[in-house]
Amino acid sequence: MTNFIIDQDKSKNPEEFYVSLKEKLTELHNFPEDFLYKFIIPSSEQKMIEIYQVFDGVKTTITNRDSKNGKYVSVTINAFVLDADHVVKLYKEVAKIEGVIML
Repeated sequence: MTNFIIDQDKSKNPEEFYVSLKEKLTELHNFPEDFLYKFIIPSSEQKMIEIYQVFDGVKTTITNRDSKNGKYVSVTINAFVLDADHVVKLYKEVAKIEGVIML
């Protein structure tokens, strides 16, 4: 399994990043398969709901863990994805949610 840290540097072209990510995913994975997403979000029920909505209709196993001080929640989602495009599409949707750190 390969983990990618999503660089949220707004000065870089996000589309170039996603094209590169898609190429790496296609090269390293045998789709369809389960893919592990990891996010850190502010401790907010609304943020959690927004992430759940992105993955609505996708077969998932979701686990959450509160940070020690309770300000953040670590969200791990094991999602069955069809191909690299599906992975990128879900990442792009999550990226629209303010305050989410994608690992």
